[in-house]
Amino acid sequence: MIGALLLATLLVPALAGCLRAQVSMGVSSNDRVSGRIVAAVVPVEPGDKGPQLTVPETLAGKLRVEAYTQDGYVGSQVFFDDLSFGEVQQLSGLSEQTQGMFQLQFTRTGDLVSLLGRVDLKTLPPHGSDVQFTVAFPARVAKTNGNREGDDVVSWKLPAGDVSTLRAEVSYADPNTRSFAGWAGIMGGITLAVAAVVAAVAYLDRNPPVPGAPKGFTPGRWWSSVRGNR
Repeated sequence: MIGALLLATLLVPALAGCLRAQVSMGVSSNDRVSGRIVAAVVPVEPGDKGPQLTVPETLAGKLRVEAYTQDGYVGSQVFFDDLSFGEVQQLSGLSEQTQGMFQLQFTRTGDLVSLLGRVDLKTLPPHGSDVQFTVAFPARVAKTNGNREGDDVVSWKLPAGDVSTLRAEVSYADPNTRSFAGWAGIMGGITLAVAAVVAAVAYLDRNPPVPGAPKGFTPGRWWSSVRGNR
């Protein structure tokens, strides 16, 4: 089981103004996660920079933080790439102000990957908040309580002043199992190649003498003599 407090990085409970919190992520077939997090507000005074996210030391070099200014919102955005499920958990260190408001968990059982989240926005004003979560999976989503944006993309628009749950299930091969299968395929190919050589030699051994060849010469005996001289 792999857990992540991911969206907990985004909100400041004391905010009274308009809020924009967006998470977009993609999960690869190797269980690696890439995406972007945006945390922004409508400034309430000149010089207001909005929420400022910081990179945890454990993820230094894997995240990039930039200022966010769009549609009248100010804040920060974080780009991340090729994180493991375990490293996604460490994204909770982007902010210390909202621990416990959001919980997000990825669970793998064989080839089944499940996403389960709980989002508590009861402390946010019911109007003026834009909180969205979008995830793209490497295969068709089998079950979800979100909005399907395609076979493999699901999104949630989370209402302020309420508690929401996120659920999705998708089935794709465990990357560890695929690695073993790939090795098995290589070994199988080697075995087939060896079997082909053995079959060819056996075929030569049963062939009649080649017309015009010296008496007593057969391809199989010639091959045997070659092998014996090595």
